[in-house]
Amino acid sequence: MKALVQRVLDANLKVDGELISEIGKGYVIFLGVGKGDTEAQADFLIKKICALRIMEDENGKVNLSIKDTGGEILLVSQFTLYADTSGGNRPSFINAELPDEANRLYEYVLSGLRAQGITVKKGVFGGDMKINQTNDGPFTIMLEK
Repeated sequence: MKALVQRVLDANLKVDGELISEIGKGYVIFLGVGKGDTEAQADFLIKKICALRIMEDENGKVNLSIKDTGGEILLVSQFTLYADTSGGNRPSFINAELPDEANRLYEYVLSGLRAQGITVKKGVFGGDMKINQTNDGPFTIMLEK
């Protein structure tokens, strides 16, 4: 399982021109579920995301977690994190989990983050999403388990 975490000042997600989700300061997280990923791996990422200290404190130091700052998360399913281009120029997604199981684990992570008291908005699983975000830093971290 992979989570690409980007610190943002704000973000919004639209499908067919309709606003679906919008957040202020926090994280946009692109979540990729690989074949055979488990709830235990999801639990690890939930815990890591909640404790990750990449938010700035009053002195401008990256010292605080999203929970410390009351930030929000936009969680977006992103199977393309499992793209394999080693065999050519057209990516293969054979290592990405099948849609039903990937969606189940995506929803599991969503619920797990919300259970930690974080405001989490979501994308549309399998949808043609348009995401606008103002990256802060930019600060981007890849978490894998």
